[in-house]
Amino acid sequence: MGFDLIVRGGTLVTAQGERRADFAVEGGQIVALADELLDGAAHTLDASGLHLFPGGLDAHVHLNEPGRTHWEGFETGTRALAAGGATSFFDMPLNSSPPVLDAATFEAKRAVAEAKSLLDFGLWGGLTPQNVDQMDELAGAGVIGFKAFMSHSGLDEFPAVDDVTLYEGLKAAKRLGLPLATHAESDGFTRRLTELARAGGASSARDYLNSRPVVTELEAVQRALLYAQELDAPLHLVHLSSGQAVALAVEAKARGVDVSTETCPHYLHFTDADVERIGAALKCAPPLRPQAVQDDLWAALLRGEIDIIGSDHSPAPPDLKTSDDFFALWGGISGAQSTLNVLLTDGYGQRGLAMGAISAMTALNPARRFNLPQKGELRIGTDADFALVNLGHRWTLEHTDLHDRWQQNPYVGTSFGGQVQATYLRGHAVYQNGQFDNQVRSRLLTPHIQGVL
Repeated sequence: MGFDLIVRGGTLVTAQGERRADFAVEGGQIVALADELLDGAAHTLDASGLHLFPGGLDAHVHLNEPGRTHWEGFETGTRALAAGGATSFFDMPLNSSPPVLDAATFEAKRAVAEAKSLLDFGLWGGLTPQNVDQMDELAGAGVIGFKAFMSHSGLDEFPAVDDVTLYEGLKAAKRLGLPLATHAESDGFTRRLTELARAGGASSARDYLNSRPVVTELEAVQRALLYAQELDAPLHLVHLSSGQAVALAVEAKARGVDVSTETCPHYLHFTDADVERIGAALKCAPPLRPQAVQDDLWAALLRGEIDIIGSDHSPAPPDLKTSDDFFALWGGISGAQSTLNVLLTDGYGQRGLAMGAISAMTALNPARRFNLPQKGELRIGTDADFALVNLGHRWTLEHTDLHDRWQQNPYVGTSFGGQVQATYLRGHAVYQNGQFDNQVRSRLLTPHIQGVL
């Protein structure tokens, strides 16, 4: 039997562990997998000495197109993702302009992504007080889920949900069979603390950090969990910054709440002290936390209590990241290219995080949570999406290594253990040693929901 491609001699990293195996690709899918395949193929890839991770599925990026392409864009953003070992991503409904709040804005973004994206993609739909009635049409268009802010989003065109909107949105999400993702910070709490700080002349990075303490996250998480429990609705908590917030979700899961959790590499790698040292490149919300809070977050991750790692890549032009007033800076971290590196270095290399757990949090878990059975695993029947990683290579990230538009990655200068050498989408090398190939047409990923839509 002749295959399109056989990958030989690599160590496959799965959620269950590591396995030395060969696999064959036909028509973009894995069709055979064994300790050794003796068949022939049109092409053979020697992966000896390398680890093969399932292609990353970054469930949380802001590529800002259409409307704010000068902030990022599908072409540059997906190159950065591919260089970091990702093969799929979900783009948030903002900061594109207009945001994705109905079927028409969904189709506008889909058209741009299909024309420019190097990778397969899903699209989030937004939930705001103005578009609860459009949730059905967004689901019909093919959104991967819905995204709401419980505090100010930074953009007036995407207002925060009030309690009734959040409750009604969760009710609709339950009926539609799609998760509702929430940015969980208390709007009233953070707004008032900011007003008090500003009235006192606050403008420093430390002032900003103090205006968004952990309790503002915990209050919002508790409220979202309460509504999800009351409605038996699927809730996804994005970019949790503290182990305490994760613990609330774990307790809720034990009560039967349908909740999943996400954190980001920057919460695992940087602390509040780094914000004061590095500055604008590390402004985000929720903000980075003290070392003790980060250690608690790592403890939760090592216990297997965090489901998904997403980059929350949220770039902006340099003029929006330049000011003596830290409150005035755009809040967003550019890190789409560095997720796997942080987990391999800080997690596997330093804290004893199993590679299987890395594989699960970056690929399998998001694929399962968002009902994409063809993604997230290296097994027969799935898309042949994988990253070739040289675990033995120690290297330092330089500006010349970056592929996103503005290259404001705060990890520049960091020494990483393990380097992505190539990334394959459906059996085709879209990234290889600094070079890109966009011959594979990107695909819209829509959830496989039985008996709902």
